[in-house]
Amino acid sequence: MATPASLHPATPPAISGALAVVACAVMAVSYVAVLYAPTVILRFPPPTSLRTFLHRRFACAAVASAASALATASLLRVWSLSDFADMLAVFGVRKDHLFQAVVIPLLLTSLVYAGSFVTRLWFLASSWGSGDEVEIGCAQRLAQWIQAAVADVMVWRNYVVAPFTEELVFRACMIPLLLCGGFKMSTIIFLSPVFFSLAHLNHLFELHQQGCNFMRSLLIVGVQLGYTVIFGWYAAFLFIRTGNLLCPIVAHVFCNMMGLPVFSSPRTKASVAFMAGLISFFWLLFPATSPELYNSSFDRCNCWHGFCNWK
Repeated sequence: MATPASLHPATPPAISGALAVVACAVMAVSYVAVLYAPTVILRFPPPTSLRTFLHRRFACAAVASAASALATASLLRVWSLSDFADMLAVFGVRKDHLFQAVVIPLLLTSLVYAGSFVTRLWFLASSWGSGDEVEIGCAQRLAQWIQAAVADVMVWRNYVVAPFTEELVFRACMIPLLLCGGFKMSTIIFLSPVFFSLAHLNHLFELHQQGCNFMRSLLIVGVQLGYTVIFGWYAAFLFIRTGNLLCPIVAHVFCNMMGLPVFSSPRTKASVAFMAGLISFFWLLFPATSPELYNSSFDRCNCWHGFCNWK
């Protein structure tokens, strides 16, 4: 199988920068709009439970993701690639270098949460030191947690459906389009998260429906947008540097599990740990995402799959 960097079709697809931006904007709007399709368009009765509500949204997100992938494949004419594995590689869906794609981004991302780890370790140490009895063994406790998590629909939303569908649409579909549109990698890293963050504006409407006042809703959504933009920069950087969709997915799942990093805590050395972790993160950012670690071979092209030569 050809490596992603060597995929150069005989008739390179041509796509204008304007078309690439419009396509990305349509994908972002569609990803959000389709979530409301069951009640607004299909006239389904309102869901009677959170589980039913989220099951509908899972199906809608899957439809939007599939439609975005098909649209991207059509615009880039990936059908000209003879091998199906090569078509998937355009989207960063690959079966090679899986260990690196999972472990390295996980360790790199965890550096930002050094303060969070210190805080949690301090909490555990203080609980044990106070003489609290451990009623259940660690293995049994872990088994119970896994069992509860599997049955929790919010766990599936936060750690499976959202990371996989969002990274497929906002990274695997949009970034190849923007690369083929002639945008520089630095521009793409800072531009593509704009679509990602705008897709979260629907939370403002949902908070308003829940009775939250406008200013409070605006503040909550503003923090969410800022966080999604920063994460979007990182996820786009990971995808472009590694060429593997698993890398941003792993980072996305981990960040959803950890939440916002702990910057400081009055009872621990969390602020020192956070600063040390942050410095280590930026120091290792480029070495840990070197394309050589994630690809068997690559050409002299600046981007991992040679899309910048598709002009």
